[in-house]
Amino acid sequence: MEDTSTLILDIDKIRKDFPVLHQQVNGKPLIYFDNAASTQKPSSVISVIKSYYENDNANIHRGIHTLAERATEAFEASRKTVRDFLGAAYEEEIIFTKGTTESINLVASSYGRNFLDPGDEIMISAMEHHANIVPWQMLCEEKGLKLRVINVTEEGEIDLADFEQQLNPRTKIVSLVHVSNTLGTINPIKHIIDASKKQGAVTLIDGAQAVSHLEIDVQELGCDFYVFSAHKIYGPTGAGVLYGRKELLEKMPPYQGGGEMIDEVSFEKTTYNELPYKFEAGTPNIADVIAMKTAIDYINKLGKKNIAAYEDELLKYATEKVSKLDKVTIIGKAKNKVSVLSFVVAGMHHFDIGLMMDARGLAVRTGHHCTQPLMKHFGLEGTARASFAFYNTKEEIDVFVDSLTKITQLAK
Repeated sequence: MEDTSTLILDIDKIRKDFPVLHQQVNGKPLIYFDNAASTQKPSSVISVIKSYYENDNANIHRGIHTLAERATEAFEASRKTVRDFLGAAYEEEIIFTKGTTESINLVASSYGRNFLDPGDEIMISAMEHHANIVPWQMLCEEKGLKLRVINVTEEGEIDLADFEQQLNPRTKIVSLVHVSNTLGTINPIKHIIDASKKQGAVTLIDGAQAVSHLEIDVQELGCDFYVFSAHKIYGPTGAGVLYGRKELLEKMPPYQGGGEMIDEVSFEKTTYNELPYKFEAGTPNIADVIAMKTAIDYINKLGKKNIAAYEDELLKYATEKVSKLDKVTIIGKAKNKVSVLSFVVAGMHHFDIGLMMDARGLAVRTGHHCTQPLMKHFGLEGTARASFAFYNTKEEIDVFVDSLTKITQLAK
């Protein structure tokens, strides 16, 4: 991969690559601070989707005509790009799914149902997204398992002492978010993975919020599974990835039945395809998987180090300014964070904050952010959340802070 560590991001040029940013909302220039929910798409990604349907639209793997071969080649090129993006050892360790949620459900269903026994334990944390809570709860109810929850400190960090106290030989799966979507906290997952492995536990890392900000090397981390969604990395919705260690995936049964995942079908017996196709039943989301490669190429061209440095600069700038505002409390003050800023305003509902921000052209997220247990931990119904990407600017943050200042003056 090209060394981009010496590049400096040209934000004005980058912003021209994102058509959606150049519009007015409620008579004001759009300021998009909802990147933790979904990132916007560069023109190159949009063009690839359009080009596929105009030129190469055909089903993959099962056709010998030219369109099918072109589509298959582009689809499999994405798999190679994702392998490199995650530092996986083999292309067949990359399974394409609808997104992070389906990837976690696949592991819970295929691995959890077949390799866990009553009395076994699954460990998650109190800061997990619902997608990394509910599948495990369902599995626990079905199999008679115990769900353990690692505490979170008031700063919004994993309580490592609590983790180490709860970890035991009955722990069979540790499933943890790499970066909190609500708090921005970067968790010490390498430490957690290493400790879990010593107890013989399998580890799954929810990388939905991490992949756009941090360098990821699954072999260096030593995790068994790593999952993410394309729409978090400037790619399309409805496409995602499950990385799994080859030896685990090989012994796991298929998640769904149908075309593509089979080797031979008869009414007496069906045999299954090899990896990765065993887990990719039916016609996949071809265009969006192909476009995922373009999104990753875009990130690689800018350079993860450059992206992280710039976004960290935005976070520090915003945090310093928001911290000075009366009636505003920042939720989540971990030492290591990505560019996510959750906050509450005393005497004001978070929905009202969002509506008043929208009236000023500012798109922020409000609510529990699919982390209701975490909200309960902090004694909150929800927060307002501003999340920054490499196409955002300090000037936009100034508008945001000015708007928030005026909004706080309306608080009771």
